[in-house]
Amino acid sequence: MTKKDTIKIFIVEDDEWYSEFLIYHLTLNPDYEVKKFRNAKDFLGSLAENPNIVTLDYTLPDMTGSDVLKRIKEYNNEIQVLVISGQEDVNTAVELLKQGAYDYIVKNDDARNRILSVVNNIRKNLELREEISQLKEEIGKKYDYNKSIIGTSTTINKAFSLIDKACKSKITVSITGETGTGKELVAKAIHYNSDRKNKPFVAVNITAIPKDLIEAELFGHEKGAFTGAQNRRIGKFEEANKGTIFLDEIGEMDISLQAKLLRVLQEREITRIGSNQVVPIDVRVIVATHQNLQEEVKKGNFREDLFYRLLGLPIELPPLRDREGDILVISKHFIDEYVKENKVSKMSLSSAAQKKLLNYAFPGNIRELKAVIDLACVMADNDVIEEDNIIFNNARNMTDLLSKEMSLRKYNNSIVQTYLDKYDGNVLLVAKKLDIGKSTIYRMIQNNEVQI
Repeated sequence: MTKKDTIKIFIVEDDEWYSEFLIYHLTLNPDYEVKKFRNAKDFLGSLAENPNIVTLDYTLPDMTGSDVLKRIKEYNNEIQVLVISGQEDVNTAVELLKQGAYDYIVKNDDARNRILSVVNNIRKNLELREEISQLKEEIGKKYDYNKSIIGTSTTINKAFSLIDKACKSKITVSITGETGTGKELVAKAIHYNSDRKNKPFVAVNITAIPKDLIEAELFGHEKGAFTGAQNRRIGKFEEANKGTIFLDEIGEMDISLQAKLLRVLQEREITRIGSNQVVPIDVRVIVATHQNLQEEVKKGNFREDLFYRLLGLPIELPPLRDREGDILVISKHFIDEYVKENKVSKMSLSSAAQKKLLNYAFPGNIRELKAVIDLACVMADNDVIEEDNIIFNNARNMTDLLSKEMSLRKYNNSIVQTYLDKYDGNVLLVAKKLDIGKSTIYRMIQNNEVQI
C-alpha cells in the first residue's frame, strides 16, 4: 500500500448499534473502506479478501474472540486485530495480546477516540513498512549486477558467472583488481542479491584508518579502554552482524592485527578492547585488494593462514584496457546517465572520439572513464562529443602543477594530494609510490594539508 491507497477495515460486531457507530466514525476518513459482519462464520468466509485491520468483538454468538483471533493469525499474521470488549478483564487482555492482538479496548466513553487513534497508528505502521519494502526493492534493483556492472566482454562475463555463484552461497569472497575496477560495487552486488540483503552492509577501507585506531574500529572498545575512549563504541563487525562486512585493501592490514582478524574469523566472535565479554557474530566476509596476496605471503607481509581463510571464492576484475569493446559500452552508459541527471538532449560519441577512447589505457579504469565522459559531456558544444572534448587529465595535472610558483612545502602537498586522488585515498599505496613514510601522509591529513 501507499499513502494514497485505501485501508480495508472489517468490523466483526453482533451489536448492530455499535457496529453502525464504528462505521460512521471510521468512514469519516475517505481512505478507509469499511465492511461489517454480525458473526464469526460470515467474517471468516470473507477472510480471503485480506483486510488490513479487523475490529473484533470479543463476545460473538458463534465463536469466542480468542478462537477467531487464532484463525485470523493462522491465515495471515500481517492482519492487525483490534479486540473490543464490553468487559475490562486484565487477564483476558494480556492473553489476547500474547496471541497477537494489536490492542484490547473496552467499550466505554473513551473507546471511540482510542479506536480511531489505534487505527491511525496501524495505518502509519503499514505505510512505513511499505516504504521500507520499496526501498529494499530499489536497493536490490540498484545492485542488480547485470545492470549495474556494464559490459559484454568475455573477461567481464567470467566475473559475472562467479558473482552469480557468490550470490547463491555463503562462502567468503576475495575480489582482486586494479584501483577503479569496481571492487566495492561487486561486493554490494553480492550482498544485495544474497539471502542477507535485508541486513547491514558495512564497508571498511583499511588504508583510510590509522594503524593505531583500526583494531578499535573493527572490534569496538569499552569506555576508558584507552585515552580518548569516552564512551563504549560498537565495532564494524558488530555493526555488520547478520549481514556482510567488506574489508577493502585487506593486503594493507598490519601483520600484528592479522592474527586477531584470523581468530575472529575462526571463532566467529569478537571481544571489544577493554572488555572480557565475548560477543558472538554472524557475518559474511568479503575482502578486496589490488595486490597479489600470494606474493605478499612470500614476502612475509601477509599471514599464510589468513590468506587461505580469506581466499574463499576468488573473483578477479579485469582492468578496463583488457575488456575488449566494453569501453564504448560503458561510455554510452555514462553518457546516458549524464543526459538523464542533467535533463539535456541525447548525446553521442563521434567516430574520432570513440577512437581516442579506445587508444587510451585508462590507468584509473572505470572511475577514470566516468570522469572523462562527464567532462566531455560538459565540454561538448552540441549533442555530439568530439575528439577534442575527450580530455585525459593525469599528465596535464602534473604539467599545470609544475607551472605554478609555490613554496616547496606546497609543491609537496600538491603532489601528495594528486596521488591520493589518483589512488582513491589509499595512503599506504601512495606512500610506496612516493617512497615516503605513511606517517608523513597521516600527519598531512591531520594538519589539513591534504584530504582523502
